[in-house]
Amino acid sequence: MLLAGAAGFEYYASHQSRPAVLSEQTEQVIEVKPNSTYTEFLLEIFDKVKENYWKKVTDEELITLFRLSAEKVTGKTLALPSVDKDGLAQIFEEAVAGVEEEKKKDTASQIATVALANLEPFGRSGLYTEKDETTMKNMVQNIDPNTDLYQTLGVDKSASQEDIEEQYAKESQELSAVANDTTKTEEERKGAQEKLALVARAHDTLQKEETRETYDQSGAEATVVGALVRPEVLHLRIKRFSPATADEFVKVADSFDSGDVLHSLILDLRGNIGGAIDLLRYLLGPFLGQNQYAFEFFHQDEYTPYKTVAGWLPSLVRYKKVVVLMDGNSQSSTEMMAAALKRYNVGVLVGTKTKGWGTVEKVFALDHQIDPIQKYSMFLVHSLTLRDDNQPIEGRGVDPAVNIDDKDWEKQLFEYFSYQPLIDAVKKVLKQPI
Repeated sequence: MLLAGAAGFEYYASHQSRPAVLSEQTEQVIEVKPNSTYTEFLLEIFDKVKENYWKKVTDEELITLFRLSAEKVTGKTLALPSVDKDGLAQIFEEAVAGVEEEKKKDTASQIATVALANLEPFGRSGLYTEKDETTMKNMVQNIDPNTDLYQTLGVDKSASQEDIEEQYAKESQELSAVANDTTKTEEERKGAQEKLALVARAHDTLQKEETRETYDQSGAEATVVGALVRPEVLHLRIKRFSPATADEFVKVADSFDSGDVLHSLILDLRGNIGGAIDLLRYLLGPFLGQNQYAFEFFHQDEYTPYKTVAGWLPSLVRYKKVVVLMDGNSQSSTEMMAAALKRYNVGVLVGTKTKGWGTVEKVFALDHQIDPIQKYSMFLVHSLTLRDDNQPIEGRGVDPAVNIDDKDWEKQLFEYFSYQPLIDAVKKVLKQPI
């Protein structure tokens, strides 16, 4: 899975010690020392960047990057004996020469870190520790080990569903009063707004037995929540893309599929920072149909298209009016979803331009290690994503059809639907904490 775990591909072959070379002129055996562990570690990273980085780069460009990184870390001026991997290997050997043995691993890891961080987009790629990988996996699965939702809401883990609802109503009322009290300081109002968002987040997961049980067992929070804004308008929010999101989405959508009144949908992607990109092929299917072109990856001058895997979702057919909300914090796979919905005219995109984080990262395992205690891997930008006009999402974002920063945005939205209750529902949702 992209963004979750090491990507499977053939590992870089281990360098073999070079054989002795016989000089024809002197007939003396000249021994060429094998590369140190630190050099093999850096050369493997060099090779994997060359093979897997989203952009085609020449050996000379990459060698220059690693040389400059070594100079930055060591403070030495390092002369490149030849513009090839042999020359780069000598640079690496010189970089750790004279460094205390216990500090050589730090020097090598810093060289790798600086080089990877300076790949475009700057700061996206890097050297990953096992702790970093664990943090990333938790993020993808929507697990926050630093937050206890029961404590956030102020209830015991054994609390009944009725107790949870009563406590949520109490906390929401008290915090909303402070957040909207003009006699309070700006800091007090902001603090109340932040706490209100946390309380709402806790309620999203604990309000239903099924999502609560999942949280109790794995720590994974709900990624899809739904609520009626009006009898005819459903607010369906996708908070994050995790491996469970597609199933959650179907269950929540199906739970509202009854009666004849409901006909309008507000699909809320605000604040969604993305996650498991593989999931999109399943999540877009209910909106686009099965085997439909969903998105493309751009990698080393080649475009790779991906089609939807799942098909239409019957419980979505009822929605004749669809608004898709997004904002500047909608990023990564969320932007890809917004771009696909925009391309197929599934709903009207409302909000502000998305973040413009249009990269796909992968974790690559490393065969060569430099620390018996700490295992390293490489986190690398592997591909770029594209928006509805086939321009890169990176640095551009996805533009809404109706920008709420425009003074007449309500009038613009009304022109799409000619249905004021939906516009009123959108206004109400926009005021809710994310």
